[in-house]
Amino acid sequence: MRKPTYQPLSEDGVEAIHEASLRVLAEVGVECRHPEALALFQKAGARIEGGRVYVADQTVDTALADAPKEVTLCGRDEKHDLHLGGTRVYMGTGGAALKVVDPETDEVRSGRLADIARLALLVDNLDYIDFFVRPTDPQDVPPEVADVNKYYASVSNTTKHVMSGVNSVAGMAQVVELGSIIAGNKQKLQQRPFISFICCWMVSPLRIDSHSTELLLRAIEHDMPVVMSTAPMAGTTSPITLAGTLVQTNAELLSGMVLAQATRAGTRAIYGAVPSMSNLRDGSYLGGGPEFGMLNAAAAQMAQFYGLPIYNSAGLTESKCSDIQAGYEKAFSVLQSALAGANYIHHSAGMLEAMSTISYEQYVIDNEILGMARRCLEGIDTSEEALALASIRRVGPGGNYLTDELTLARMRSEIYNPTLSNRGSRAEWEAEGRTDIVAVARAKALHIIASAEPPRFAEDVDRTIRDRFAIRC
Repeated sequence: MRKPTYQPLSEDGVEAIHEASLRVLAEVGVECRHPEALALFQKAGARIEGGRVYVADQTVDTALADAPKEVTLCGRDEKHDLHLGGTRVYMGTGGAALKVVDPETDEVRSGRLADIARLALLVDNLDYIDFFVRPTDPQDVPPEVADVNKYYASVSNTTKHVMSGVNSVAGMAQVVELGSIIAGNKQKLQQRPFISFICCWMVSPLRIDSHSTELLLRAIEHDMPVVMSTAPMAGTTSPITLAGTLVQTNAELLSGMVLAQATRAGTRAIYGAVPSMSNLRDGSYLGGGPEFGMLNAAAAQMAQFYGLPIYNSAGLTESKCSDIQAGYEKAFSVLQSALAGANYIHHSAGMLEAMSTISYEQYVIDNEILGMARRCLEGIDTSEEALALASIRRVGPGGNYLTDELTLARMRSEIYNPTLSNRGSRAEWEAEGRTDIVAVARAKALHIIASAEPPRFAEDVDRTIRDRFAIRC
């Protein structure tokens, strides 16, 4: 946890966004047609006029005082626990893509349940991807059992934290029961939540979705961590200016905090800001521009201003394949969000084509990008040993540091060592067949999936799960 080194908003800018957001809540309000949510808003002190909810400053202050300043999302293995808050940075996958680039045929097809299982296993073996958000909505599973199968395929193949959205209240209940069986009971799951939920409860601009809000309230009822996600697009569902989009994003999320904390004070609700832009040529989503990183870094500043854990986004691209466009667009926003100190940066690995497609090889490539970003976050060590005065004295003028003891001691830690990038000579590269990094990454992904041992549950636990649910994998 380091002081952020990238802050697109000045201190005055943060205050201006905050004050403007409060005016939006007090003067414009948010639309809500969910009866239980309306009652909770009223209980919190909001003014209700028809389906419009107006929230006063003091109501927001009360909710912020009740909201946890840190939320821990656990892994099945404790070494993967994520302590969200402050400026701790974790980077992982994103989800809900409908299309997959098949790693065997290189053809685009619909997502399958097997893709979730295989990608969870892949991510479990990629060091710089910290968590697993279900990457695709499988088209080969009936809707009534889709939610529990998505979580089972994920959790049975990785010990990292698993997060996803669900389609129904019944599906959420099944997922919580699944987690409780794995944990031992529901209380143990609540104490160490290795699963959590995303609720896209807000439809920008400023309209609360009743179905997703029902899921949000039920997640709170189950006492599970939940992300309140809003994703306005500058120019279509939020103002064209970056500042205006941040004002609306923040207002939407502050209203969500009021609702969540009115439901239960201390609810582990995470500030889920995913502001983006619109391609005004056709109204489509844009995540590959530099403004995307600026918006998400600024959202991290707003969360830090309130002392709230943040879920935001990076690593998006409009590229349709793993090419140079994908590389530079992803690297920009990953570094921007990471250096801003965002806590839970999803979409950081695997995504192509404005979140609509995932690629096995892209996970491996993005793992490299995340490793480089992680090295930047470490900064430069200026300890007595790192200042290297003893080394400089030993080598002296005209000498060589290649065999110096400090070089030998720190050669693997001081300079990032890639697991994918080719740093050899041109002659070596040509001798190896002029290999393309995409082909190397695809081969590595397939090798990991074929050779890695899935971190399965105990046999009796798995039998209980299969007796209870219609597991399809």
